[in-house]
Amino acid sequence: MLEVLPASAVMAQEGKSNAGQLIDAKKEALIGNEKGALEMFRRYVGRYPNDPVGYFELARIEASQKNLDEAIRMTLEATGLDPENTWYALFLAELYQATTHPADAIAIYEKVAGKYPQNLDYLYQLAALYLQTEKYGEAIRMYDKIEEKAGVSEEITIQKEKIYLHLNDLKGAERELQKLITAFPDESRYHSILAEFYISNNMPEKALPVYKKIAAMDPENAYIHMSLADYYRKTGDKERAYEELKLGFATPNLDVDTKVSILLSFYTVNQIYNDLKNQAFALSEILIETHPKDPKVYSIFGDLLLQDKKYPEARETFIKALTLDSSRYVIWEQVLRLDLQQSDYEHLLVTGKRAMELFPDQPIPFLFAGLASLQLKQNEEALKSFNAGLKLVVDNNELQSQFYMYQGDALHAMNKEAEAYKAYDQSLKLNYDNAYVLNNYAYYLSLAGADLDKAEKMAKKAVSLDPESASFQDTYGWVLFMQGKYKEAGEWILKALNNKEEPSAEVMEHYGDVLYKLGDATQALQYWQKAKQKGKGSDLLEKKIADKKYYP
Repeated sequence: MLEVLPASAVMAQEGKSNAGQLIDAKKEALIGNEKGALEMFRRYVGRYPNDPVGYFELARIEASQKNLDEAIRMTLEATGLDPENTWYALFLAELYQATTHPADAIAIYEKVAGKYPQNLDYLYQLAALYLQTEKYGEAIRMYDKIEEKAGVSEEITIQKEKIYLHLNDLKGAERELQKLITAFPDESRYHSILAEFYISNNMPEKALPVYKKIAAMDPENAYIHMSLADYYRKTGDKERAYEELKLGFATPNLDVDTKVSILLSFYTVNQIYNDLKNQAFALSEILIETHPKDPKVYSIFGDLLLQDKKYPEARETFIKALTLDSSRYVIWEQVLRLDLQQSDYEHLLVTGKRAMELFPDQPIPFLFAGLASLQLKQNEEALKSFNAGLKLVVDNNELQSQFYMYQGDALHAMNKEAEAYKAYDQSLKLNYDNAYVLNNYAYYLSLAGADLDKAEKMAKKAVSLDPESASFQDTYGWVLFMQGKYKEAGEWILKALNNKEEPSAEVMEHYGDVLYKLGDATQALQYWQKAKQKGKGSDLLEKKIADKKYYP
């Protein structure tokens, strides 16, 4: 890296003219040796204190090194020696702005702008400085000067409108917009800006004729119906707002994204469920008729159907969206959830496998495909899906817990009890409040007659998490039964029988078992018989009825 010039070079420089010394110093600055250049320029101003160039170059180097106060001092020296030099003055103004001295910068720009009145850049800079120092009247005066020289423009008009609005001068803002329209009477967009100004500032009576003028002068305007709909909505005329929306939604040259955005903003969730639900559905159907090849329109219609709990129709609509665009993962997930909700396990398996292929880094499709396989008794295939999906889960304990839970279910179905228990333990380690795991794990342990104390704790926890679940009540009662706590067991299984849920054959058989252990064989037989009438009980149910005796 270059440093200060060696003594021999300095001595050689001494013999050169002032111009030659300036050139040498400038060369050092250009090759990046600012330290050497700084030393050479300092020597130069010491030898030639009346030459402003040396001070200016020193100021530039000091500024590049963030020594702004010193840069200002050097620039003041240069401007003092050459007060008519515009470049020195502008550089000083730039330094004043950088050191938060905008008033000093304004004084310089006022002088420069007066010297070069045709240079619009100086007027723009001056207007910006006036705004920065909150001299709004002066800023407007500068923009007026620019308009006098360059003519009316959208950029200047909008800037002045903003200033007038900031000053709460609505008449001034309106005047500027009217001036823009006078300058460009055939530009419908400027009429729209004026109409929106009226709407935003509570002057709807002035907005309507402007909108009607736009519709007359530009009948192909894709946005006019949307603007009118917004106008009628804000003025409380919902019927006309809806009619304009229908016209707008039926216009093919208005882009889908705008329509979707409007639909979402017009109809909040509460409104959809109330008086505007039918309108939302009608507009969505118009959207589909107008843009039948766009997947977004089916997606939003599916969302509406989903909110209205029309699950089969929602699923079919989402499937249609996927036939047009299979790249949207969120829609795949919606279809998977609806397949599960409708217990369509065959379709769930096909959909899950396709989603796994398209999104191999997403764990959810593996979870749903595994669930479908589990329900279809394809236990090994289910386990493969759960194992693969689990590897994809990152920083999500809840999802990991679910994967381990279903791993346990698959392993249990394959009679791999020890491995199933390990999977359930992993699931509970991640989320001990998973009532489903607690209940099932406890029940499987009770059936095996293994670790009953652990089973009791888990079953008790499950029923505390969901005290109204008949299944959980029955499990807790059955664990107590297996511990020989027959009276307590009877109380909990009776709760399951009397639950609002329809009692299963399994619960009825369990209650018969409890009654038998409590010494009431007659009633026990009655409940075993009820269990048989209800559906499939345990493998020993027929034997219990035939022998009128409990078999473990």
